[in-house]
Amino acid sequence: MRISVIGCGYLGAVHASAMAELGLDVIGIDVDESKIARLQAAEPPFFEPGLPEILATATASGRLTFSTDIADAKGATVHFVAVGTPQKPGSHAADLRFVDAAVEALLPHLNPGDLVVGKSTVPVGTAERLAALVEPTGASLAWNPEFLREGFAVKDTIEPDRLVYGVRDDHAVEVLDQVYRVALEAGTPRIVTDYATAELVKVAANAFLATKISFINAMAEIAEVTGADVTQLADAIGHDARIGRRFLGAGVGFGGGCLPKDIRAFTARAEELGKGESVAFLKEVDSINLRRRDRVVDLAIDALGGSVNDRKIAVLGVAFKPHSDDVRDSPALDVAVRLKGLGARVVATDPEGIENARARHPQLDYNASLDETLRDADLVVLVTEWPEFRGLDPVATGEIVAGKRVIDGRNSYDPAAWRAAGWEYRGLGRA
Repeated sequence: MRISVIGCGYLGAVHASAMAELGLDVIGIDVDESKIARLQAAEPPFFEPGLPEILATATASGRLTFSTDIADAKGATVHFVAVGTPQKPGSHAADLRFVDAAVEALLPHLNPGDLVVGKSTVPVGTAERLAALVEPTGASLAWNPEFLREGFAVKDTIEPDRLVYGVRDDHAVEVLDQVYRVALEAGTPRIVTDYATAELVKVAANAFLATKISFINAMAEIAEVTGADVTQLADAIGHDARIGRRFLGAGVGFGGGCLPKDIRAFTARAEELGKGESVAFLKEVDSINLRRRDRVVDLAIDALGGSVNDRKIAVLGVAFKPHSDDVRDSPALDVAVRLKGLGARVVATDPEGIENARARHPQLDYNASLDETLRDADLVVLVTEWPEFRGLDPVATGEIVAGKRVIDGRNSYDPAAWRAAGWEYRGLGRA
């Protein structure tokens, strides 16, 4: 089977490489010439564990090629649309220009019997509208949402925890079953449904995860004024099988290119449908999440006696999560920028995200060396829980810094151990 993947950003590059790794003949297409040149050279344009290996083997085998010409999609029988759906400027709604442009560019190159498969996260109703464009060509449309976790995207593509097909004909099911044969033979659950449900699955899942994270952060706010410990609270309620402990880690909150913009787009679409009240709570979920960033800044000011001006602050992390170089809507980078704006001498470090952060915020100082970032710091702020940051030894670290003050923005450290080493320790939602 020959497939095309339209859009070779984070989602598309991983999907194209993984499908080729599974034995399919794949062509990836993108309008960005520099990105395509890097992919053709088996060089990922972003950091994702496992991607360099499968990209290299797939291109070397000849099963994976790349192009900037949409006409090269002709001859493929399945076309995955994997372009971005960012937030519209000045609005919470999703910007569908790239999805629409990809489908419209693909139309002249479709043959009867082809299948166009949407993987982008879109507002409910998008697939129905695009199907009206695709079906006159004799091709059909399916919606097959992605559920990738950055840092685990290769595994999530090759070994998905579920497959969702939004279809309205049996042919689409048969074709997708061929594409995902390996996963299905391994027992991956498959849900065959309509367009609207398939579109809602992704945004509903992200809304639930965001709500769970913001719930425990709301509990952290209560814990901070009552003397309770939110980590013990999370442990206790997490033993309830109906709740579970995952995503109950209080801290500086969520970020990245998916959760924030997806819950905002979901809210905007619900309002367009006249059902804004159904997801009105997501606005508070967003507010709680953003307040956690404010709290870290407030703790920094308090730790340094009321002002951060001209004090060196070591910020550990700029990526929105570990095992990623993604700095989009990153709480870590946001905190660093705010502290810089208050006059602090901010030095930030990250194993993978520095160059992306520098491109967005060149006013910050960055250092790839953890030791040099920490050296002579008046305050240490952990905001991205990379293993090397979580594994810091409080005694050894205390010999490098100028002031033993730490803000644990991810509640990753043992407060007793850090305090025993002479540190002023501040966590989120911890006494």
